Amino acid sequence: MSNTVRLDDADNVVTAIKALEVGADVEGHASRALIPRGHKIATAAMEVGDPIRKYAQVIGYAAAEIAPGDHVHTHNVEFRNTDLDYEFSTDLRPVAPATTTDYFLGFKRANGRVGTRNYIAVLTSVNCSATAARKIADAFGPEELSQYPNVDGVVAFVHGTGCGMAGDGEGFEALQRVMWGYARHPNHGGVLMVGLGCEMNQIDWLLEAFGIEKGPLFHAMNIQDVAGLTRTVELGIEKVRAMLPEANKAVREPCPSSDLTVALQCGGSDAWSGITANPAVGYACDLLVAQGGTGVLAETPEIYGAEHLLTRRAVDEKTGKKLLGLIRWWEDYTHRNRGSMDNNPSPGNKKGGLTTILEKSLGAAAKGGTSPLTGVYKYGEPVDKAGFVFMDSPGYDPASVTGQIASGCNLVTFTTGRGSAFGSKPAPCSKIATNTQMYGRMVDDMDYNAGTILSDGKSLEQAGREIYELWLRVASGEQTKSEAQGLGDYEFVPWQIGATM
Repeated sequence: MSNTVRLDDADNVVTAIKALEVGADVEGHASRALIPRGHKIATAAMEVGDPIRKYAQVIGYAAAEIAPGDHVHTHNVEFRNTDLDYEFSTDLRPVAPATTTDYFLGFKRANGRVGTRNYIAVLTSVNCSATAARKIADAFGPEELSQYPNVDGVVAFVHGTGCGMAGDGEGFEALQRVMWGYARHPNHGGVLMVGLGCEMNQIDWLLEAFGIEKGPLFHAMNIQDVAGLTRTVELGIEKVRAMLPEANKAVREPCPSSDLTVALQCGGSDAWSGITANPAVGYACDLLVAQGGTGVLAETPEIYGAEHLLTRRAVDEKTGKKLLGLIRWWEDYTHRNRGSMDNNPSPGNKKGGLTTILEKSLGAAAKGGTSPLTGVYKYGEPVDKAGFVFMDSPGYDPASVTGQIASGCNLVTFTTGRGSAFGSKPAPCSKIATNTQMYGRMVDDMDYNAGTILSDGKSLEQAGREIYELWLRVASGEQTKSEAQGLGDYEFVPWQIGATM
């Protein structure tokens, strides 16, 4: 068996499948250093400034002379901002519609949307009402909820913002979109909104702006109007207790997989992410798109260096340029905050073999499969187009997934190579391991092992189909590993844009 894997004939580096000693064979060259598993080795000589290629794309530039057999990593690789020639709609590969319809068991809502879970949400407008929301949700334990088998739980969605912010502009608008997205999410059978009363993020403004009407399964109240925290908690418990029998009337029934909108997410990535799990999820995404469903890629800083591949897949120039507008915004955002687009990869990513954000992005973009890019959306903006789409967000997983759920995702898929203990509500999160070694260590956290593509020779297509089938089972109610461990109550993290005042 080879010591390394080559991804493209144009590459001048390969990746070590296992830890290599000095002198180990690397495509006819001898390794000149100890090479950790997952790290890159040069297969050609490079002068200072020469491009380093992986996936047939530039992932960085030689910061020193590099000889065949050298370890290629942060000590001898330089990052540069992208300077690419962009094409639009030149790589359109529409997925043929499926000849048969796949189904899952979901909750059909009155507005035509479909849920994969049936929660009652206690949603806060501001951090000042967070304790009240937690106390309300915590009042409902397993014994009482067992009387309502069709209700998955009562969940408090609390956050650290909502005031001390401008009353208009990017930050306020993003928070409002998140609040609306959760208030009207199809995985919620009932909603109670709790505010303080004097905050910048007024509940009444939200209800008016988005046309939300109160009713038996939607209530709102402010601590100041109710006359204090204790009474608010008591009244909130009464309101949720009244919702439970109504929410329990919802039952699962067959729904076409076109009703699924899946958040495509990665975190704790390693060198195998772009080789196993991400392309396997991409294949699953293409299968979903063929059914008329939707896959939502996000994490704008983590497609940096791969955006030119996505513009080629844009259905039209307008869509492609909208994506480039997000890239330019992030370049300016990081510059004015004295950061770098290469702030990511994290230390753990680098230990796993990733060297620059360009390399990480090329692997991350593979989660979107090969189908055309049909839409580009703001953070938390409702996704209204089927197919493969992109939503703007930070690379920070909780903030990114919060936006994807707000945009309408009723499932989350999360690939990881280093390992992750992430989970989300109300949309259940399936975690996909990139390598068999980590899967074995964290089997209680991982829902699927895409590492078998390398360790067992499983085909990418087979792994992708199995991930797609996992989505259907989870959408039908199968519990994910993160759900079994109770994750998801603290991962609601709206992206804070702008000054805190």
